[in-house]
Amino acid sequence: MALRSMLASDWTLEVNTAATATTPVWTPVRGLSSFSESSDDNTEDDATNDAPGWGSDVITQRKWKIEAEGKRKRDTKASTYTPDQGQEFIRKAARKVGFEADVHVRWYRRDGSPDASEGYAQVSEFEKGGETTDLEPFNFTLLGQGAPLEITNPATVPPAGGTAAALTSGGK
Repeated sequence: MALRSMLASDWTLEVNTAATATTPVWTPVRGLSSFSESSDDNTEDDATNDAPGWGSDVITQRKWKIEAEGKRKRDTKASTYTPDQGQEFIRKAARKVGFEADVHVRWYRRDGSPDASEGYAQVSEFEKGGETTDLEPFNFTLLGQGAPLEITNPATVPPAGGTAAALTSGGK
């Protein structure tokens, strides 16, 4: 079997834009050019005199986060300024504090890989702007609230009566 590298551009990030928690409305955050999920582990020294010369650590807590960046997008067919709905939802959440800043997100690969997760996070550090000649960039960090849930990859499961969603990359 030949192995091929996986493309980092195959990640999709979606935010639940539903007004109520009963039925999620998954809206893609389009225009992403970088996506990174990581965890930060808190470790405590667990060494004892029972193993002279050797130490040990215990992970006592984990936190997850997603760092993303891209280009701000808008609907060019609309007669008035209409921002990308996913970007706009994240931008607005970044201006809130406390529980009002929570967003429900899911992220998955659209290349057939089973990698897919869902969780709640708070938006930190939404930045925008740039030089005069730049396309306007944005970046933000999602700070996980509790453990992320592994889910069935939405790109590999066909909806009732249809085929799996064909998502395009590039945010266009």
